[in-house]
Amino acid sequence: MDKIWSEEYKISKWLQVETAILKAWAKQGKVPSSVVEEVEKANVDLKRMKEIEEEVGHDVIAFVKAATENLSKNAKRFFHYGATSYDVVDTALSLLLRESADVIIEEIRSLIELLKQKALEYKFTPMMGRTHGMFAEPITLGFKFALWFCEMERNLKRMEEAKEVISYGKISGAVGIFGNSSPEIEEIALNELGLKPAPVSTQILQRDRHAQYLSALAFIASSLEKFATEIRNLQRSNIEELQEPFGRGQRGSSAMPHKRNPIICERICSLARVIRAYLITGLENIPLWGERDLTNSASERIIFPQATTLTHYILVKFKGVLRGLVVNEGKMRENIEKTLGTWGSESLMLRLIDKGLTRDEAYELVQKLSFKAMEEGKELRGVSLKDETIRNLLSPEEIERCFDLKEHLRWIDYIFRRAGIDEG
Repeated sequence: MDKIWSEEYKISKWLQVETAILKAWAKQGKVPSSVVEEVEKANVDLKRMKEIEEEVGHDVIAFVKAATENLSKNAKRFFHYGATSYDVVDTALSLLLRESADVIIEEIRSLIELLKQKALEYKFTPMMGRTHGMFAEPITLGFKFALWFCEMERNLKRMEEAKEVISYGKISGAVGIFGNSSPEIEEIALNELGLKPAPVSTQILQRDRHAQYLSALAFIASSLEKFATEIRNLQRSNIEELQEPFGRGQRGSSAMPHKRNPIICERICSLARVIRAYLITGLENIPLWGERDLTNSASERIIFPQATTLTHYILVKFKGVLRGLVVNEGKMRENIEKTLGTWGSESLMLRLIDKGLTRDEAYELVQKLSFKAMEEGKELRGVSLKDETIRNLLSPEEIERCFDLKEHLRWIDYIFRRAGIDEG
C-alpha cells in the first residue's frame, strides 16, 4: 500500500495513461509511432514537477511540462493530445484503486481460510452464548468462527464488486462528449490499461463508484471491529474465555504490572471508526456542480490512500490476533456451569407445552423455578425434578434430556455444511 499510494507511483500511472492515449492516436494514424516509443522510455522528475507546480499552480500542467522537458519537439506536440486533466487523473486513480483492491482481496481470502481453520478446530468446543450481555444458551466457539467466516465471505464479494465498479476509466474530454477526441480513442486507450469505458462520463468518473468502493472498505472495517469487540468482551477479567496474544516482554500498563490488555483489538476498533468516517466524505463527494468541480479533489488525496491502507492494516493485525488467540476451554466450561443449567429453560418449557400446558403457564412455571435455582445456587435440573407439577407431567428421563448439552448442539454439523465449511 505504501508503494501504491506513493507520489512516484501515482505519477508513473499518469504517464502510463498518457502513453496509452498516444498509442490510441498512433493506431488512428494521428501520432507517429516514434513518439509513442519515445514517451514509453520517458520518466518524470518529481522534484522538477513540484518546482513547476509552485509556479503554475496546477499539478497536471506541471506533470505535462516536466514529462516533456527532455522530449523531442514532435513528442512535445502530441503529449496530452485531446485529453483533459481528469482523463489522466481519474483513469490513473482507477488503476490505483484496483491495485489496492487486489491487495485487500488477497488479505480477505487469507482471513477467510484462517477463520475456516479455527471454526473446524473448535467446532465442538462448547461455550455460553450471550444475548444482551447475559447468559443465553450454549453454542460452540467453532460456531462463532463459522459466523465470522460467512460474514467475511460476504465482504469478499463486496470488495470484488467494488473492484469491478472502479475498474472503469474515461478519456472523453473536458465535459465527457468527446469534443476533441473520439469514443474509439477512449476504447483503445482503456483497453491498453485493462479498464472499461464508462458508458457516460463528464469531466470525471461519477463519484458513486468511489463511494461504493469506500462502502466496501467500511463494511470490512465494521466486521473486523465486531470480531475484535467480541474478543475484547470475552477477554474481560470476569469472563476470561479468549485472550489476544501477549508477547514475551510485552507490558500492559505503566502502573499495573498484572495487566494484559487487548490493545490490538482495541486498535482495530479505533481505526474502523476512521475508515467508516471516510465513507461519509465519499458520499458527500457524489454531488458536484455541473460536469465537475474540485470539491472532491482535496479530500480524495486523503481518503483513498488512508482508507485502503488502514483496511489492509487491520486485516493483517486481526489475522495476527487469530493466529495467536488464547482459548481457555476450562473457563468456557466453568461459565456454562455458572448458569446452573438455566440454559435449558426453553427446552423444559417446550416439553411442558407438549404435555398440555399453555405457553404462558409453562413459561411462568419455568421462570419461577429458574429464579429459585439462581437464588439458591442450585441446578435447575434438580429443582425441576422436585417440583410436583413437573414431576406429574415429565419423567425424570424427559427432564434430563432438557439439559443434555450434546442434544442441544446436535445441529452444529448441519450448520457447518450449510455454511460451506468442511474438512476438505
